[in-house]
Amino acid sequence: MSVAHTDVGAYVLGLLEEDDRRAFEEHLTGCAACASEVAELGGMRHLLSGVVPVAPAADTPPADVTDLLRRRRRAARRRRRGTIVIGLAAGVAIVAGGVTIGAALTGPRAYTHHHGSPAADLLARGERHTATDPTTHATGIVATESAPWGTQVALDLAGVRGPLTCRLVAVTRSGEQRAVTAWAVPAKGYGVPGAPAHLQVHGGTVAPRPQIVRFDVLIDGGGTLLRIPV
Repeated sequence: MSVAHTDVGAYVLGLLEEDDRRAFEEHLTGCAACASEVAELGGMRHLLSGVVPVAPAADTPPADVTDLLRRRRRAARRRRRGTIVIGLAAGVAIVAGGVTIGAALTGPRAYTHHHGSPAADLLARGERHTATDPTTHATGIVATESAPWGTQVALDLAGVRGPLTCRLVAVTRSGEQRAVTAWAVPAKGYGVPGAPAHLQVHGGTVAPRPQIVRFDVLIDGGGTLLRIPV
């Protein structure tokens, strides 16, 4: 069965048929480029789940014309869906105003399962590790889950003030840093007096979970905000 590199977006959103899905997962084991794209788009399925089609116009075409158009669209869908899905995902990410999928949650870190938030879902079910930096006073909880393409990652971050631009990296046993996700911290910060909401972000890395020894929250321009051994 032929597998196209453009099937990445359809796979992330769960649009592939069963045979195509299995074939694409086999393809992922030998294609670093596709595995990296899957990691970058991790969580988009949940983000796009609320996107609904616009109601049809009043002057809907006759049934026979509609059926003809539907058949033509179905024939073209397979070769076009990867590009369309990736473009749609990128558009939603831009509209959301960030470079990562995240949510600010108030209150203590008692993890109620907030359906529809990829970060909260993973923090509720994943393998969790915590740490606090004695110098920066930042505190975080990281949750991981193995995936066919690498490792899904979620982070709950508090005790940080901005403005900062931060990124989360996975550090492997060999010392290699693998990007997970990035975000901006506003001046008021997260999880501090006056701004009690924590930041929760979700991303992924091509590094397999057994190869990861810790996660670092790095500050653009230099410096480490927090290290979380796993």
